[in-house]
Amino acid sequence: MNGYKGNLIRIMENQQSLLDFPLTVDGVASYILSGKCQKIAFLTGAGVSVGAGIPDFRSPGGMYDTLKPELLTATKEQRDMMKSDPTYVVNKRLFQANQLCYLELRRPFILGIAETKWKATITHWFIATCHKKGLLTRLYTQNIDGLDFQTKLPEDKIVSVHGTMGLIGCEDCGANCSVEEFNNKVKRNIKDIYKLDPTAPAESTPIPCETCGKNGLKPRTVLYGSRLPDRFFQSISTDFPQNVDLIIVAGTSLTVSPANELPCLVSEKTPRLLVNREPVGKELGIKYGTSSTRDIYSNKECDLVFLYLASKLGWIEDLKENIHEMAPLSQQLLREFEEKKIVPGFEQ
Repeated sequence: MNGYKGNLIRIMENQQSLLDFPLTVDGVASYILSGKCQKIAFLTGAGVSVGAGIPDFRSPGGMYDTLKPELLTATKEQRDMMKSDPTYVVNKRLFQANQLCYLELRRPFILGIAETKWKATITHWFIATCHKKGLLTRLYTQNIDGLDFQTKLPEDKIVSVHGTMGLIGCEDCGANCSVEEFNNKVKRNIKDIYKLDPTAPAESTPIPCETCGKNGLKPRTVLYGSRLPDRFFQSISTDFPQNVDLIIVAGTSLTVSPANELPCLVSEKTPRLLVNREPVGKELGIKYGTSSTRDIYSNKECDLVFLYLASKLGWIEDLKENIHEMAPLSQQLLREFEEKKIVPGFEQ
């Protein structure tokens, strides 16, 4: 009886699917290999950079979870706002009133990015391999770490939805500033709340823009309350829905608008692969379990999923070509796969 019921459930699930492949990671590989999938779009978040050693902002232990407003140079009112809503630390209103909170919080990140402290992961190189195979429509990344650019993806294939740490400019007048000059000023002017740099000053002083004199210099990231880059909207109008056969959503909570709307812009029959530690986007219409007709979900780490997918696609050699350019954990994972021909810890 149990066997009969199990078969019946499987038949019902297959009937519900809009697609001609199973709603699994293996099914996605079959779809790509079939030749029917010619155009792949990615939407990525902080989860794809965790393997590089960059913490996920929203997870336990991430920036918002560990934020300590009392360590920042701020008024009591500003600290109370940050305690109430940790995202206020990267809000445009706070930055306009007080440049130092942002710079103190980001100090090790600003300097670490400039020193290439972190390297691209298997996930980043998988996306680059998609481009190499002629399958990448566009990468929409919510990350500001710039790791996507390490893979030598053409700039026109990358949309940095929330800006990047790799460029410096003034929020007030728009003037550019060299990264080297800005980093030297950060080292001299901004205190280290993490106690990692003994050469940092005990107290912070503002870094004014040499063009307008206001304290508006910062990496060209998009603050909360600011408009996204025009290129984001231009690319969407070009790509969706006509130029997307598959959208892969990886390492993002799908809570920040308007980037979280991308999975909704594909056609109703376009499959959506979601890779995240917990289910996301239910309020956006993404379906899980037996109710899914086109959504595929994996709750494994991003690097595990994309290494597995690469193995099914025959792309391991492509990844190995860049192993020395990868983050240490990615290198280790790829070597373990080569030894055992399985992805450690990955089960469908």
